[in-house]
Amino acid sequence: MAEVLLYHHIQGLTDGVRAFADDLRQAGHTVHTPDLFDGRTFASIEEGFGFARDKGLDTIRERGAAAADGHAPGLVYAGFSFGVTIAQRLAQTRPGARGALLMDSCLPVSEYGEAWPVGVPVQIHGKEGDEFFDEDLPAARELVGSTRAAELFVYPGDQHLFADSSLDAYDPEASRLLLERVRAFLASV
Repeated sequence: MAEVLLYHHIQGLTDGVRAFADDLRQAGHTVHTPDLFDGRTFASIEEGFGFARDKGLDTIRERGAAAADGHAPGLVYAGFSFGVTIAQRLAQTRPGARGALLMDSCLPVSEYGEAWPVGVPVQIHGKEGDEFFDEDLPAARELVGSTRAAELFVYPGDQHLFADSSLDAYDPEASRLLLERVRAFLASV
């Protein structure tokens, strides 16, 4: 079974992110969910972004990276949207990364290195009409084209954060498929 460090999105460690982590735990995986907003959650992306901007986006990202310090190598780094900025960085820069799950976002590999690390599998998930993921889709395609260890799944619809069951953007069918693919990924790493 895999050990996963799962970073929440810009609306915080919502009940939906916790439920997603619980679904992975039920499959036998160990899942850690650091709360980078100290218990605060937000009703909208704009409110969450305002909070994060006021606290300092880089400061929050550094706290997220520091949350990995107490864990042994061999983690799968996972994130939703804003959390991808931390998960992808760690997957690309921490020795011993076992894999990466990038949901609702993907940064250019060049943000954290010259190439995706050899032997680190990655899955990327997003909605085809999501205004935020659409910006990241070229980077996701480039990453998938650069390594055999990458998969990209694009779902119909335009909801951002569609796998968070506590938000209005929740898409049960797409979320079920995403979870199925994530479980298969975790079983293979």
